[in-house]
Amino acid sequence: MVLQLEPLLKALRATKVRRGKTAKVILFSPAGKQFSNKTAATLAKSYKNLILICGRYEGVDARLKKVFMNLKLKTEELSIGPYVLTGGELPAMVLIDATSRQMEGVLGKQESLEEGRLGIGVPVYTRPEVFIYQGKKYKVPKVLASGNHAKIEAWRKKHRK
Repeated sequence: MVLQLEPLLKALRATKVRRGKTAKVILFSPAGKQFSNKTAATLAKSYKNLILICGRYEGVDARLKKVFMNLKLKTEELSIGPYVLTGGELPAMVLIDATSRQMEGVLGKQESLEEGRLGIGVPVYTRPEVFIYQGKKYKVPKVLASGNHAKIEAWRKKHRK
């Protein structure tokens, strides 16, 4: 299955989105640029409107990109990973979640962004400080329970990915 041009263009016209700097078209494709947290932050900051095109099985008619160029619509192909899915709906949901959380007010306060507060990939822990499972002890790193904020910050920086 390949999505046809005419229904896509009718849907685009129905959005009534103005061409220009405030709108961007995202076409999901396994061959697209790898989507990242940095991409999400840029999209949230730079565009008021995102038009997400989700192909199905084999994608969309390749002429769509040329039509969008003629319409002067900024179009970008994105992929959420090095694998192929049956459609673009799941990548669209990933993009929506990752991008919207970058927008002011979505999380309640900007300090809630883990990547700004802790760093991506920094391990986090809960109580109790020592968890015993099948006779083995699993401990929270001592520095995190120390109360020494400078040492805790240094530990977090060391463990960022």
